[in-house]
Order: sequence, then structure tokens, then C-alpha cells
Amino acid sequence: MKFERNLLSAAMQARLWLILTIGLGFVAGAVIVGQAWFLARIVDGVFLQGRTLADVTSLLAALAALALARFLFAWGSESAGKRLAVRVKIDIRERLARHLLALGPTYAAEERSGELANTLTTGVEALDAWFSQYLPQAALALIMPLTILVAVFPQDRLSGFVLLVTAPLIPLFMILIGSSAESLTRKQWTTLSRLAAHYLDVIQGLTTLKLFGRAREQLRIIARISDDYRTATMGVLRVAFLSALALEMLATISVAVIAVEIGIRVMKGGMDFLNAFFILILAPDFYQPLRLLGSRFHAGMEGMAAAERIFAILDQQPTVERRSEDRSQRTEDRGQKPELRFLPPDFSIRFQNVSVSYQEGQRQALEEVNFELRQGQHIALVGPSGAGKSTIAHLLMRFLEPAAGRILLDDTPLDRIDARAWRQCIAWMPQRPYLFNMSIADNIRLGQPDARMDAVVRAAKQAFAHDFIQAFPDGYDTIVGERGARLSGGQAQRIALARAFLRDAPIVILDEPTANLDPETEEQIQQAMQMLLAGRTALIIAHRLHTIRRADRILVMQAGRIAEAGDHEALLAAPDSLYRQLLGAYLGDDAQFIERTYRPL
Repeated sequence: MKFERNLLSAAMQARLWLILTIGLGFVAGAVIVGQAWFLARIVDGVFLQGRTLADVTSLLAALAALALARFLFAWGSESAGKRLAVRVKIDIRERLARHLLALGPTYAAEERSGELANTLTTGVEALDAWFSQYLPQAALALIMPLTILVAVFPQDRLSGFVLLVTAPLIPLFMILIGSSAESLTRKQWTTLSRLAAHYLDVIQGLTTLKLFGRAREQLRIIARISDDYRTATMGVLRVAFLSALALEMLATISVAVIAVEIGIRVMKGGMDFLNAFFILILAPDFYQPLRLLGSRFHAGMEGMAAAERIFAILDQQPTVERRSEDRSQRTEDRGQKPELRFLPPDFSIRFQNVSVSYQEGQRQALEEVNFELRQGQHIALVGPSGAGKSTIAHLLMRFLEPAAGRILLDDTPLDRIDARAWRQCIAWMPQRPYLFNMSIADNIRLGQPDARMDAVVRAAKQAFAHDFIQAFPDGYDTIVGERGARLSGGQAQRIALARAFLRDAPIVILDEPTANLDPETEEQIQQAMQMLLAGRTALIIAHRLHTIRRADRILVMQAGRIAEAGDHEALLAAPDSLYRQLLGAYLGDDAQFIERTYRPL
């Protein structure tokens, strides 16, 4: 399967630890042959040839040395296997983190957060048994029986032939149960991911559930999913126990066959005791690697189920970052500098016939959108929910690429500019800013991690955040909690504004954050926004009409198209304009009242 090949490829990233694990395991197994030979000679000498313990002291010392060596090599192999698993898990976690960042918020919004978090944590951890146990044992299950056969065949061909014939029975049985075990383990992993995702939904929506009295209903859903997980787990364990029983039975019967045929020949004088006892000691160890492979196969199955989901994420193509990096690399390979690492003077950004569709067969989110945003200009996007305002913002931030049409920076297509370098030119102020569970200072520094403390304080003062920050006992070192839980909505928005001031980017994308605020806080945020926008190029997703009227140009969005464009006065002058209808939705249908209240400044 493809994800198994991906797992092997991941293991090769730590190939030295893999080679060491298998190599030490092989040496530990090979020592068994020496132990069996010395033990057979000791028993034969003492019980059949009448030697004293003093006569076999050197053999006993050699046996003890080999036992110690076997222990040390086995311990070394196990330790190296754990190092292998740790190295690979770290590599996969880093790859997943980088890839999810490259996929961007559009991909994350389509997935369940709890399921993704479960994959990045529990899923990656589940790979441990596959790398540290199953993969090395798969190699040893092939190498060790061959090594024992090499030792047995010169002593007795018939016994070697019996071992050779019975050995494939165990792998054959594993193949027969493999598909059933894989299906059950995949079901178990899917149910666990669903349970984790639902738990996160319940925790995040706990206030809403309590308010609407739906908490008990969610408890019943969790109980049902938990029972599904219990059923799936019991199914996996049932197969594991039955297969272990069957493997033990096959190995025991095979050893019994060897013992019977050897015993009969020894009794009839067709085989000497030394060789017979030597082969009889080795017979259980011949099947032991195969039996261990069976048990470790089930231990690694959870990792294989998780790997299917992990590599499905890694196979997702990050259209913006990957294409941008590939083009930049090709440009650098030709000995040229990557194009436009900084904004040119007097730049303009043009949308030319831009269309976007999130899923095939659905209505386009944007359809043939055309407009120009010039340096220093402020454009406001207005329109009903779902009209395409956020899609335009995501296009400009390079989280999406057009399905048709193109976006130009002057005459250069935006997709030819390095996406990360482009985003350095943008300050993003969302309506509901996300704050991380770290200090206020570090949250403000998010866009400029190396900023000095005096710059952080200056940005906070510009955002009218300094006073309330200083009121906290720990000041700028105050930990804000998950999603900024220790801050009010207005405080969180001012922290986000401080971020934007500190970033000091020439382009500002603003999803107006003035809803549901007290008048004093709203006035402070409005003042801070005006200072932030001064002298900068801005695209504003506007929700308050006093913000709209300050814009140089207003684009009225409807069903993914620009239905109207102009300034506040011109749009308001048209009696049947969609813009007038939108204002009416806020203030009523009295056009004279609208004109009187929202006349141009």
C-alpha cells in the first residue's frame, strides 16, 4: 500500500538507527546458535559421556558469556529501535506542522479541529510500535530463520527440511487474517478520531450547550461514540487474541513434529544425541521470530491506520506555497533573483476577471471580479454574508489562488511572487482575532518576533491597549489563556491592532472589528484604526457604515460579483441601488434619514 511505502521512506530518514536496530537484533539472534551448541555439548558430555563439571567449566563459561552477550545485544537493539521511532516521529510531526501551515486556513476550515489534533498527537504517537517493533521484527523474521537453517542443515537435512516446510504456515496465517485485522483497526482509529473531534466541539461550545439545555444530549452522543469505540477495540483485541492463539498452536505443533521425528531416529540409532539435542534446542527459537512478528503486527496495526490519515494530509497539495516555492526555485536555478521581494513605489494591485470555486459543481464564490487597489487607497467591501468579501481577502493574502483570471502587482502576476515574502507586506486585522496561550507581549510580537520591548509598548499605546495591560499584575508578561480567555472582546481586538502597528506593513486588510463593543472601546478602536490606515493601502471588509463612508471606493458584493462600485455619495444617489438597500437594512428604508445621517465627511 502507498502509506506503507511512505512509512518505509520515513524510516529511511533515520536509516542508521534502523540498520543498528536490525543489526544488533541479528547478532543477538545469532548468539542463540552458539548457546544451543555449547548447551548441547555440556548435556551430552555430562550425562552421556560421564564428564565432571570441572571438565566442562570452559563450556559453562562460554555459555554464560554468550547469555550475557545476547542480553546486551538485545537491549541495544531495543534501545536503537526506540531511538529510531523517536527520530521518525519528530520528523513526521515537523513535516505535518510545516505542511498544515503551507495548506493554510482554507484547508483547516474544511477539517474538524479535534480530528486534526488527534492525528498530530495520538496518531503520530501510534507509529511508535510500527517503527520500534514491527519494522525491525519483519526484517529479523526473515533473517533469523534462515540463519538457523544454515546451522541446522549441515547437522541434519531431514530436520532442516521439516523446519523449512512448516515455517511458511505462520506468515501464511498472518496474511489470511491481515485484511480483517487492518479493517477492524482502521474502524477503531476512525472512531477514536471522531470521538476526539466531538469532545473538542463540546468543550468549545459548552456555554451554548448549557444555555440551550443540550448538554445531556451531547453526553448521550459521546456515550454512543464511546460505545462504538469500545466495540471496535474489542473486535481488534478479539482478532489479536485469536491470531496469537493460532500462531502459538502452529509453532507448538511444528516444534512437536521436530521433536517426534528426532526422538524416533535417536531411539533407533539413526541420529546421535548431540546433534539431536542441538536441533531440538534451536527449534523453538526458529519459530520465535515469526511468532514475535505476529504479535508485533497487531501492535503496529494502529500505527498503520493512523499512517493512512497522516499521509493523506501530507498528500494534499498546498497550491499557493508549493507553486510559489517551485517558481522561486526555478528562477534561482537560472541564476536570477526571485521576482519582487519588496513592493515597488506607487504600486497597484489589480484583479482581472478573477473567479474562485471552493468545490466542483457548486456556485462560484467569486465570478469575474475586476477592480484595482492603488497605493494609499482605501477600498471597502460591503455586501450580504456569503457575497465573496472574505474570499477576496484570502486571495489577497495568498491563502487561495484564482480558478480563473489573475491578480497582478503592477504588471507582475501575484502567483510569481514568493507567498511568504508577499505576506510580510500585509497586516491582517480580523474581526475576531486569535490570541495564543502566551504572554501579551509575545502575542503582540507575533508578526515581528525580534521586536524590542520599547517597540511593543509603543504599538500597544497606539492601539490604546497600554493602560489595561499595565493594570494586570504581570503587565505585558500576563498569559492571556487559550484564545485570549482572560481578555474581553475589546481588549483582544486592541491587542490585534497592536500587532498590526508593530508589523508596520504597507498593506492592511481589515475585517472591521467594532461589533458588540461599548461606546468608549469602539471610539478608541476607531481612532486606532484611523491611525493604522493613515498612509497605508487598505482593503476593508466593512460592517459599520461610518467606516464605509470614509473609504475612497466602495465595492458592493452580491453572489460573488461586484454589483456596484463608487464612493458613498455616488452610490447613495442611485434610488434603487443595492447599496441603499444595505443601508436600509441597518437604518430602515427612509432614504432621507440615511442621507442625513451618512452624508459625506
